Amino acid sequence: MDQKIIFLTILGMALVTYIPRLLPVWLLSSRSLPPLVIAWLRYVPVAVLAAMLVPTLMIQDERVYVGLDNLFLWATIPTLLVAWKTKSFFSSVVAGMACVAIARYIFGI
Repeated sequence: MDQKIIFLTILGMALVTYIPRLLPVWLLSSRSLPPLVIAWLRYVPVAVLAAMLVPTLMIQDERVYVGLDNLFLWATIPTLLVAWKTKSFFSSVVAGMACVAIARYIFGI
């Protein structure tokens, strides 16, 4: 491929990636948002994270699976409790990894 085409492709991908992120910040930086919008925006990260995690935790072989040997689903319960109590991302990740490691060691899963 020609170097010019590669450079333009990379530049185009950078623009497509950063314009949707920068445009709202640029347009809304001098304005104050209504309290309802601010309250709604606080739930966006949680909703996105749930939308990414729930299918991974509950779907196996194209079916909803909540069996006793679904290790990651059961490790989610103590991880959520740690996240709720500590409100720390790092503690939650460590708790989840520890739950999976302990269950694999004890049960040989």
